[in-house]
Amino acid sequence: MERIIKPPFAVIGIEGTIGLEGATEDATHIIGTLWNIANTTFDEVEALAKTNPDGSLCGIWGAMSDLSRSFRPWEDNFTRGLYLAGVEVRDDAQPPEGWVRWDIPGFEYLRMERDNQFCFSRGLAYLQDQGLTLVGAVHDFSDPATGTGYMLFPIRKL
Repeated sequence: MERIIKPPFAVIGIEGTIGLEGATEDATHIIGTLWNIANTTFDEVEALAKTNPDGSLCGIWGAMSDLSRSFRPWEDNFTRGLYLAGVEVRDDAQPPEGWVRWDIPGFEYLRMERDNQFCFSRGLAYLQDQGLTLVGAVHDFSDPATGTGYMLFPIRKL
């Protein structure tokens, strides 16, 4: 685990709801579908993406929020919430039709490399062991420069 500070930022992506009553698709399938749409239509938002000085993308986000869009943790034992498959964008970027913009508040996060399907539960256990509280929704982050994926566990709102 590494502590990082991430000031407020914006992500434009394809949004979906996970865990609605009566839903027959599981979260993995829904999230996969969102990423498929985002990846195959990325050219619609590519010019809006925030880039590093070398021109590479700043980040690819599997951003998450509770159903009220307050960026609190997912509800019902982390089974119900919103997911946004997208890219970090410039502050002035506006989403094209069919895309959604989220303005994510700044947080201090514990960042954990995503190495297997148990990363989320291991991260929650670590927080508990350290006496820390999850204060917002956990996000997936992929660093395009390295190809490394992380889970970001918010522990303090800025």
